[in-house]
Amino acid sequence: MATKVPSNLEIAQAHTLEPIADIAARYGLGPDDYDPYGKFKAKVDLSLLDRLAGTPDGKLVCVTAITPTKAGEGKTTTSVSLTQGLGKIGRRPVLCIREPSLGPVFGIKGGAAGGGYAQVVPMEDLNLHFTGDIHAIGAANNLLAAALEAHVLHGNKLGIDPLTIGWRRCLDVNDRALRQIVLGLGGRANGYPRESGFDITAASEVMAICAVAADLADLRRRLGAITVGYTYEGEPVVAEQLKVAGAMAVLLKEVLKPNLIQTLEGQGCFMHCGPFGNIAHGNSSLIAAKVGVKLGDIVITEGGFASDLGMEKFLHIVCRLGNLRPHAVVVVTTVRALKHHGDDPDGGLDAIERGSANLGRHIGIVKEFGLKPVVAVNRRPEDTDEECELTRRLALDYGAYRAELNEAYEKGGDGAVVLAEAVVDACEQPNEFDFLYALDAPIADKIEAIAKRVYRADGVHFLPAALEKIDRYTKDGLDTVPICMAKTHLSISHDPGLLNAPTGFTLPVRDLRAYTGAGWIVALCGDMQTMPGYGVSPAFHNVDIDEEGRTVGLF
Repeated sequence: MATKVPSNLEIAQAHTLEPIADIAARYGLGPDDYDPYGKFKAKVDLSLLDRLAGTPDGKLVCVTAITPTKAGEGKTTTSVSLTQGLGKIGRRPVLCIREPSLGPVFGIKGGAAGGGYAQVVPMEDLNLHFTGDIHAIGAANNLLAAALEAHVLHGNKLGIDPLTIGWRRCLDVNDRALRQIVLGLGGRANGYPRESGFDITAASEVMAICAVAADLADLRRRLGAITVGYTYEGEPVVAEQLKVAGAMAVLLKEVLKPNLIQTLEGQGCFMHCGPFGNIAHGNSSLIAAKVGVKLGDIVITEGGFASDLGMEKFLHIVCRLGNLRPHAVVVVTTVRALKHHGDDPDGGLDAIERGSANLGRHIGIVKEFGLKPVVAVNRRPEDTDEECELTRRLALDYGAYRAELNEAYEKGGDGAVVLAEAVVDACEQPNEFDFLYALDAPIADKIEAIAKRVYRADGVHFLPAALEKIDRYTKDGLDTVPICMAKTHLSISHDPGLLNAPTGFTLPVRDLRAYTGAGWIVALCGDMQTMPGYGVSPAFHNVDIDEEGRTVGLF
């Protein structure tokens, strides 16, 4: 009978953390290389990249997963445990993951620190405000919105057509009531009434910019290039013209520095930026990855949700912008998730076999990019040896380079040693990594390439609003940037009801947004929303403070 594992919060609160200075020293960092945020967190100075410019890069591994289920697959747990397992076999790994948003922390998903004995810490801090990065991003975003409203009210010298203003406010809380709102009620002193809305901060363009900016000067340039609307003559208006980009950069200059924390077993982790993988590009910052490959011999980074989302965007957007080359991909799966995709969550081996088509599809997506997939079977206490072995064998049958159990939830790094060895092996093999579309291809062709080669759709249906944006963006010279697809994470398709490995569908693209500061175009698929809402029983119902002032109920 399996031993009961304490809750994630209990494990984290019982753990004795190492001073962040000791973690930094382990990677060759001195006091001038970082600014401590208390005893266990630090902001790493960007000058480190210049100092380490001549240091050879380590290997780069992206951790992704099969299509998520409500039960969760443990992608972050696997990322952390793989890092701990690499430490057990004598490597010097660095983990790069995203900062949690309060929206999902208090919603269904809960915390984003890993699980069991494969966590990054301090768990409470990183799940609740952390170093204030996300709040600063929201402040900068909303400063631009306020500057825009003030400009229109006070004479509108730029001739901005209010009906073309696309810049939305943001908030780091799930709030469906703010998806569509009316601004400016209460008379002329409060502005001109018009429709607008809020995005969750993780889906904002300012978050995207912070995640891909190369340095402070690049951050300042990208903020100035944000398109907020159009003039009556149809010319784009950018933040630079509103004279607000400099103030935004001042608010964000500390945000740009990666946050250094630690795993339960003392490996370094850069937890930085937090774009969602379904409605944004879903990856930790480019700066964190660039620092990571200089400090570690293997960098583990996580692409949000599954290979059709965060991994695809990591490869097409982040690797392109940062001139990074991945060496391997880890695809996380579980017995329970395969049963779910087999439409029988309580089923047996036959349900696993049926649901394994989803695993096979994700293995195929990784191979489509010319990379070697290593499948991690993230074992749960109730999984039998027979179920785990069947899952591992099916992964190999679908073409995985290696497939190994991950038992780190209960055993920490010791439970991920074999997986770590498999990843090292995959990294040493040659690969044929390549992109699935050329940047100079037409906008519609790039979207179709993702739809057909990643999702396996029969084609794409562009709604009128999307077609109008394709014409506008092409005329504006924005047809040479990558595409960021915003779609459901619950299916490889656009429809959350299509489980497993759907075929025979056409992908509807209802609208496009130009992220001219970040440097890509967002394609909104199906009815995907950029502001989530809370359900009937959100996670915050369980979060409280006990009589001793300790947090309880956070997971």
